[in-house]
Amino acid sequence: MEKTYKQEVAALTMGSGQVFHGEGILAVTKALLQSGVSYIGGYQGAPISHLLDVLGDASEILDELGVHFETAANEAGAAAMLAASISYPLRGAVSWKSIVGTNVASDALSNVASAGVKGGALIVLGEDYGEGASIIQERSHAIAMKSQIWLLDPRPNLSTIVDMVEQGFQLSEASNTPVMLQLRIRACHLHGSFVCKDNRAPKFSRKKQLKQPVFNFGVIPLPPSNYEQEKHKVEARLPAALKFIREQNLNEFFDGSKREVGLILQGGLYNTVLRSLQQLGLADAFGISSIPLYVLNVTYPLLPDEITRFCTGKRAVLVLEEGQPNFIEDAINAALRRADNNNTFVIGKEVLPVAGEYTGEVVLRGLTQFLQLSMPDGVDQAVLAQPGDTISETKKQAAELLGQPVPPRPPGFCVGCPERPVFSALKLAEKDVGKIHISADIGCHTFSTLAPFNLGNTVVGYGLGLASSSAVAPMFSQRVVSIMGDGGFWHQGLTTGIANAVFQNDDSVLIILQNGYSSATGAQQIPSSRNGIASGTTTIGIKDVLQSMGVQWVRTVTSFEVGAMQATLNEALTTPHPGLKVIIADGECQLEKQRRVRVENAQQLAAGQQVTRSRFGVDADLCTGDRSCIRLSGCPSLTLKDNPDPLRTDPVTTVNNSCVGCGTCGEVAHAATLCPSFYQAEIVRNPGWLDRTLDRLRRSVIKRLQRSTTAGENA
Repeated sequence: MEKTYKQEVAALTMGSGQVFHGEGILAVTKALLQSGVSYIGGYQGAPISHLLDVLGDASEILDELGVHFETAANEAGAAAMLAASISYPLRGAVSWKSIVGTNVASDALSNVASAGVKGGALIVLGEDYGEGASIIQERSHAIAMKSQIWLLDPRPNLSTIVDMVEQGFQLSEASNTPVMLQLRIRACHLHGSFVCKDNRAPKFSRKKQLKQPVFNFGVIPLPPSNYEQEKHKVEARLPAALKFIREQNLNEFFDGSKREVGLILQGGLYNTVLRSLQQLGLADAFGISSIPLYVLNVTYPLLPDEITRFCTGKRAVLVLEEGQPNFIEDAINAALRRADNNNTFVIGKEVLPVAGEYTGEVVLRGLTQFLQLSMPDGVDQAVLAQPGDTISETKKQAAELLGQPVPPRPPGFCVGCPERPVFSALKLAEKDVGKIHISADIGCHTFSTLAPFNLGNTVVGYGLGLASSSAVAPMFSQRVVSIMGDGGFWHQGLTTGIANAVFQNDDSVLIILQNGYSSATGAQQIPSSRNGIASGTTTIGIKDVLQSMGVQWVRTVTSFEVGAMQATLNEALTTPHPGLKVIIADGECQLEKQRRVRVENAQQLAAGQQVTRSRFGVDADLCTGDRSCIRLSGCPSLTLKDNPDPLRTDPVTTVNNSCVGCGTCGEVAHAATLCPSFYQAEIVRNPGWLDRTLDRLRRSVIKRLQRSTTAGENA
């Protein structure tokens, strides 16, 4: 995993009355344990990945309570775990990244939501919407509405988040419906405190098992049960949910002195809105607002009576709903009109962006416009005129402190990433066979679509690179190439792409980047992981799986061997062999390798053993300065420095201290027949007597050569 939480998980054992201090995800984990869950599952993905990491490190605590924890093969598998709660009083929680993960899980979610649940079922979603996201920009709200799953969006403080986890289970059981709890990236990493309760052992668990299975045809999605399920959703479950939300006060009202206006906001936006009000002098540092607030900790379903009560007597309300479509704003308008309230003007997207994250700057500008429109006499117009100037002044001051504009810094491969040389080889192969259509995929390797490679024509889903080639490949005169990571292979690439390509006998080329982990989400282990696998797990070879499915043309090439990879690509693209051709590019994720090797090296050094590592460099006297090595590699450790030759003005390439000795730069230079300026140096720690002797001899020879050269020049 990306980080160990062995120390932090000790806080999960805190009992009633103790005060927890820590991060949002740890608070969610503690809330799950306080809720008496029987099982927890999920699939990693930002910003929620480390929930699974925390649970993995908390295995002893889970075992003591009898809680079953399992990482799923994909989000659909995680959602399918909720089937345990359909017929049995088992509380369970699953987790994944939304919206892409929710899309994958939607089939299972629809069936669980239709059948309904007996035990509380909670789905913890990492709502990856906004400026820090790396995925398509959609919201979970539409899926919640479609499948009639209740959606919680808690106010981002630990007490509220913990309460919403616990009450989410209660809401689920009160309405026999699964519940989603969405956490934005800031909520996941938020630090704070809350008062703990004791952890609860589940009613049924691995320690106290069920005795008899339950059969109920009413939960099977076949006629006529599925029709009854739909009717039950509307006539029984929805009213039960509304009743629970109302009676338990899940949504929050905050009164204010300026009652002629109000703000209705998603719970997750509360901190941003309060900070903006404070900037306008309409709230203090403790969150006391002059403007009344209706905070929707439950964004679906909405309570028309609460909306009407809040809006009554108000000239205007501003709806702060991040993203589009504006489901909440439309529902508020409908509720007011049905209640015959035509006096409250509802403002939303008129002053706020239709799409995009509601950052502090965005909310501040929107609030200012709303107040200028709705309260021209009720607030200090001089204060409202300041925000734009204040923001501009702050940006100006930041630019002055920097002294120059900040250069763009797009994401890219890590130093020493084993996937970088594969795309260098692809660039070189294009010189031999011409431009290639490349169906890219989700993962670290998606960075190949950026400079300096710019390889990849489409990206449509995790593990779907090969499947996305099925229609375009027959339209090309030469073979197309598909990319897939080993994480994507196990996620759904094996079934959606490879199985179908073998069945259809598609004449295509697939590159599987086997780095050993699900790296882009925090380096979680996968079925083909070889290093550091947990006890009790089994390593499954990707090549063995491919051959068992009937793939006859399979080649395994070490990722860092650029020349060999280029030759294998050329062979795959030109061979008369029909059917699917698979190249497994084998190279361990460099981040995980360095974490592992660093510990091993430290142990060897402490024991007095010899440790050798490689470093690469560039001979400045030989470097021509054409920068081909950088253009074909793009490694962050390759940079420029002033030319030491006073007669040459162009800078030369150099290798900085971030180099991990992967050798890609030299390999690329050799494969592209560039220049001989790259050299490899071995750094030896705890050297033996032979190493010391050889080093003294080398130094002696170098000094003699230098004296000889100097003497010749003087002569």
